[in-house]
Amino acid sequence: ELPRIRMPRHLRQTYVRRVGDAVNVMIPFQGKPQPKVIWTKGEQPLDTSRVNIRNTDKDTIFYIREAQRGDSGKYELAVRINGAEDKATLDIRVIEPPAAPQNLKLLDVWGFNVALEWSPPADNGNSEIKGYVVQKSDKKSGKWFTVLERCTRTSCTISDLIIGNTYSFRVFAENACGLSDKAAVTSGVAHIKKPKTAYLPEKIPQRDMMEPPKFTQPLTDRTTTRGYSTHLFCSVRGFPQPKIIWMKNQMEIREDPKYIAMIEQGVCSLEIRKPSPFDGGIYTCKAVNPLGEASVDCKLDVKGKI
Repeated sequence: ELPRIRMPRHLRQTYVRRVGDAVNVMIPFQGKPQPKVIWTKGEQPLDTSRVNIRNTDKDTIFYIREAQRGDSGKYELAVRINGAEDKATLDIRVIEPPAAPQNLKLLDVWGFNVALEWSPPADNGNSEIKGYVVQKSDKKSGKWFTVLERCTRTSCTISDLIIGNTYSFRVFAENACGLSDKAAVTSGVAHIKKPKTAYLPEKIPQRDMMEPPKFTQPLTDRTTTRGYSTHLFCSVRGFPQPKIIWMKNQMEIREDPKYIAMIEQGVCSLEIRKPSPFDGGIYTCKAVNPLGEASVDCKLDVKGKI
């Protein structure tokens, strides 16, 4: 009976393992009388300090206790009977998380936006880089929040940052094994400055200071992506200072950790943290004081991630 290797289907493609995993492969064969089994790598005998081979009359077992990157490569198996021979190749790739991206730079800061740029990691962990995870941290909380997942380019723009906050940014690389153990962190910080507005107070008699609420800047419709926090802004004036009420679909937004409402120098803002499609709808900002009330509306559309 001529020698024949019966290579299992899952071993006909590259066999991928992580650093530290065991490699334990059994490859059946047939042939009579009992074939001679020969393993080589690069036409050289195997390093028996790394690889253990155990043969029976029907199969050969290839075993590595703890795989390392250097164990990657093509291993050739030959089964011989007299002058007849059958060959097969076992292609093993041992991977690990990549190194951190390099040369992370804070290119520009304007308005509520920041532009970042970086270079791929020096070591991809023996596996193609699938993308990058970008995170931000504001100086007040010190906590890191993901703003972009699986970013396939080596640059990005981050929007919807909060006026007055100071931010740091970091970037992880990702391959089939997962995220890099360390991240590239910006050396500098981005401070989101308040826009400079020239304000000239109206010269009006004291008795005319009282006025009902009036919105000087309306809300604008917004479209955002699921999971990425967004902000709604409008401006109001009135004296005495109006009480601000935020509503979603005509229902007042009360104490809810998903929403953070602020008013500063007449600028009203509502932060919607990590919205889902359920958070879409009509948002209303109502201003009330003893002389009257006013309101403005906008539509928020939350789309799923692409």
